[in-house]
Amino acid sequence: MSTVPTGPLAVAEPARRRLGIFTTADLAAHGMGPREVATAVRRGAWVRLRPGVFISATDLAEVERTGRRPGVDALAVAAVLDRPSAVFSGATAAWIWGLPLPMSEPRSVQLTDTHRWRRGRGWSMTQARLPDDETTVRGAYRVTTAARTVVDLGRLWPEVHAVAAVDAALLRRLTTRDELERVLARQASVPGIPRSVRAVALADGRAESWLESCGRLTFAALGLPAFVPQVELWVDGRLVKVADGWYSDAALAVEFDGRLKYRSPGYGRTPEEELWREKRDEDLLRSLGIRFVRVAAEDMSPARRPRLDQLVRRQLATAGPRDRTFAEVPRDAGRWRSGAAGDDGWLSRADDRVGLGG
Repeated sequence: MSTVPTGPLAVAEPARRRLGIFTTADLAAHGMGPREVATAVRRGAWVRLRPGVFISATDLAEVERTGRRPGVDALAVAAVLDRPSAVFSGATAAWIWGLPLPMSEPRSVQLTDTHRWRRGRGWSMTQARLPDDETTVRGAYRVTTAARTVVDLGRLWPEVHAVAAVDAALLRRLTTRDELERVLARQASVPGIPRSVRAVALADGRAESWLESCGRLTFAALGLPAFVPQVELWVDGRLVKVADGWYSDAALAVEFDGRLKYRSPGYGRTPEEELWREKRDEDLLRSLGIRFVRVAAEDMSPARRPRLDQLVRRQLATAGPRDRTFAEVPRDAGRWRSGAAGDDGWLSRADDRVGLGG
């Protein structure tokens, strides 16, 4: 009975550093020929991603389970192109860095090369200048730096998405304002760069989610007073809550509510426990004169913005308590709460713990 060929260990282990992909050249270098490759693909053990580029079906399933398919697609394109001068850029670089992406962003691999422009099935390569300090290596990926990435995105993406990307990069200290200004100065004559200049100027770096970035821009567009982001509210020496936005005079906390924290466990708590804890904390703060405005994504849609504007203005018209038994402490920086820290291309496998005991 014939068996399905398995790749040499000398190929499989290095492949783990690039999400499990390997090439016919890798196999040939260790004595594996076209017939064995064809057999493995025909029997479903391997999947052909692109001509001459493969991944085992088991590894692909793990990649899909962990939401890392964009990384496999990017690395497969890079393997086919085999161009050391090309780096991942644009939305692909944003995914590698773990920056927020618009849901409408096309799922194609984006690269930049200093020497030539090309386009193919599922990928595009832009020709542009790439100074050495605007490219880097992140695990398996040659990629534009976070600063260059968000400046590039600022030229192409709608304002709210561009600002949210800059906010996230600053929040996670992937870049600095000085670095952003250097990249902007070098691209002064690039088409669309004024949009990037505006996105960087609008970024705050304390917003802890896309929704908070969108909220800050929406409030400004409505002509509402600017709130202070990320303010700690303390009672009797205990940190009770961190307000997404805070109006001190009115003692008004603004909370930008996404549904994820109520759907998924966080900090060791179930969604039900999270909701109950939040209710109890807010009950305490309300008893001390603090009021809350909760804003969801749908509240910032064009049709509902007038209602939001009226709600916030009505709350701001009432002063907060004169005697305050709580303390308000603005944070200098936000805290990254998302688990999306980007990708380095390393593929973990279920057998990693073999021999480690129970």
